[in-house]
This record gives sequence, C-alpha cells and structure tokens, in this order.
Amino acid sequence: MPAKPPFLSANEAAGVLGVSRQTLYAYVSRGLLRAQPVASDGSHSRESRYLASDVKRLASQRTRGRKPREVAKATLSWGLPVLESAITLIEDGKLYYRGHDAVVLAQTMSVEALSAHLWNCTEESAFSASTIHAHPAFASVLPHFVGQRAEQAMLPLFTIASDDAATAAWQTSPQRQAEGCGTLMRLLAASLLGVEPSTAPIHQQCATVWQLDQHGAELVRIALILCADHELNASSFTARCVASTGTSLRAAIIAGLAALTGGKHGGTTARVEALLDEIIGDAEQDPTQIAHIRDRLEQRLARGESLPGFGHPLYPQGDIRAQALLTSLLPHHPAWQECITVVFALTGQLPSLDFALAALRRHLQLPLGAAYGLFALGRGMGWIAQALEQRTNGELIRPRANYIGVRPAS
Repeated sequence: MPAKPPFLSANEAAGVLGVSRQTLYAYVSRGLLRAQPVASDGSHSRESRYLASDVKRLASQRTRGRKPREVAKATLSWGLPVLESAITLIEDGKLYYRGHDAVVLAQTMSVEALSAHLWNCTEESAFSASTIHAHPAFASVLPHFVGQRAEQAMLPLFTIASDDAATAAWQTSPQRQAEGCGTLMRLLAASLLGVEPSTAPIHQQCATVWQLDQHGAELVRIALILCADHELNASSFTARCVASTGTSLRAAIIAGLAALTGGKHGGTTARVEALLDEIIGDAEQDPTQIAHIRDRLEQRLARGESLPGFGHPLYPQGDIRAQALLTSLLPHHPAWQECITVVFALTGQLPSLDFALAALRRHLQLPLGAAYGLFALGRGMGWIAQALEQRTNGELIRPRANYIGVRPAS
C-alpha cells in the first residue's frame, strides 16, 4: 500500500508553528494554511488535520520573516508583494480585474471588451481597424509550422508577424497606442491558429478555425477571459521587467511567451495532458475502467511523483478559474470527476487552471497544444496591461543580488 501523506492534528500543527490554536485557525481563515476535516475516533464529530508539508512551509516562511535578507529572497517565491499594481487582485479565493470579479466578467464579456478594460482605453480605439497586416514573411513561414504544437509555434510566428513601431516607447499618441495593442492581440491569435490575421472577434476566430459550434465558442471565450491576468506570475513579471527597460509592448509579449513555455508555468498544461493519459487511460470510452483511477493515482504518489494541475498556493480552497470552467464540463466526463474526487481525498488538492484548460481541450477535441495556446492568447491581454502600467511607472526593475560566492582577497 502506498504511504499516505503525513497529517498533523491542530495541537501538533500549532506546536510546530509555535502559536496558539486560535492563531492557527486565523492562519486558515486568511488562506495561509489548509484545514482538512476528518472524522475523529469513528464518531460523527469532526476535527481538522493539516498537511505536514504545508505546516512546515508556513513555519519556514515565519522564520524567514525575522531576517531581512531572507524576506527579500522569499518575495520572489509566493512571498510578499514586490510591486504596486492596479490591474489584478487575488483575495479571499477570488480573482478581480480592476475591481470586478473575473468569473462574473467571464459570463458575458468579450475578449475585446476585457482588453480595453485592462488597458484603460475604449474597445473602439483598440479594435476598430478594418484590416490587420502581418509582416510579409508571416504567410511564407506558416506552412513550416503546420501540425506543430502551440508551445513551439506561437513564439516564432508572433515574432515574425509583428513589429515594434505601433507600440514603441516613443509612441505617445493614445489612439495609435491603443490600435497597436489591439493589433498585437489579433496577431497573437493568428499565431496560435496558424492563419492570416482577422478582425473578427477573437474567440470567434478560434471557433472558426477549430470548427466549434456556438457552445464551444462560448467556452473558448470564457477560458480566454479567465486566463487574462494573474498579477505578478512569472510571465507577467518577465513582461514588466522587459517593459521597464523602455522596449516596445511587442517585446514584452515575446518575453511573456518565452516565460510561459516553461514546465512550471504554462507548460504545465502539457504535463497535465500526460497525467490524464496515464491516470484516465481508456476510462472515457470504457466506464468499467473508472474503478482503476484510484489505484493509478496511489501508485503515482507512492513513486514520489507529483500531480501537475492540482493545488495552487493562492487558492487554498480551490482555483476559482478552474471551478468556473469545469462546472459545465464534468457532468459529461465521469472519469475526470472521479480523478478530481480521488486526488482531493488523497491530498486535499483541487484542480488548477492548467487542469481545466487541458480538460477543455479534450472536451472540445482541439489540437494538442491548444490548452497552452488558450493560456497564452488570453494572457496576452494581461502582458500588455502589465507592460503599459510599468511604462507609466517609469522605473527600471533592477533588484540586487545577495552574493554568497567566494569573497575576493582582502
């Protein structure tokens, strides 16, 4: 039998942290620690237990908090805020774009309308162009990327398709800048879909190329809205750093795309696809195989392997973006629901956005890599917003390193 994840009682967790039980419960309410209810001594009463690794991590963070150098280092890893921003708020398990609930916005808002909301401009100023022109070389290279996953194709195609002029740092016209931002989003869509750029609504462009009905188009639109921004994630922070040097917004998007491909960021969608292949197997076609999902998950955990697509440090009670996407999908896929149920029973973790995007790709039967592609296309809105905000700030992002190498001779 595989070893179960070690848990601590409330008294044990409080002891490790060196706090009272009241303070322990306060940590839970603030989202710093997860509590998992469990029946006590076979009775109907319930107490809470705490994953030992979570308690250890929090204890380590509290220790670092007393050392200035460690505080500075910890801010780069799910730590304290390091930049002021008015774009995105993650608080109490919810996500807000400029003060508005992102899940609510996803119910009705178009990609173009949300882009304008994030960029502080009007939709008309950003997306009124009647034609969009890519670089002449774009059409000639498209055939070379046919069949390639979005992880490999989007970065080179967007780099070729776009240019710096419309969103260069010297471009001071608000109208020209807004038009340039809209053009960049449409070129990013063309780079994902492998077609010439279009002025049609972006989610409808996806639906046309992927041959989706109206319901499928709506799911794509919702996914793009939910992917739009997530404060200082790795790719958005990278985009801000590049923008802070005085580059074009195009350069910031290129930087964001490069960062997103990593397996710890947008590249996690490919790892989720592999996990689903392993754990779900043919249970989608043969419901009798659903019974084997628990065994496969337990075996994977026993080997010390992770479960990509589950758990998110900023959402202790579950990624609200994943919940919004999966609600309409899971009733059609009992094998996925069983996987989610078993993972939560074993680890206390719920699906993240990466899992939801991979599930959406499978549900709509989109090309492999489309989960990453939707992530990148949606996040393009946020990269532009972050770059614009950093440009307004005017400061160069230039942290210092705490040198720990060999000291020079005196």
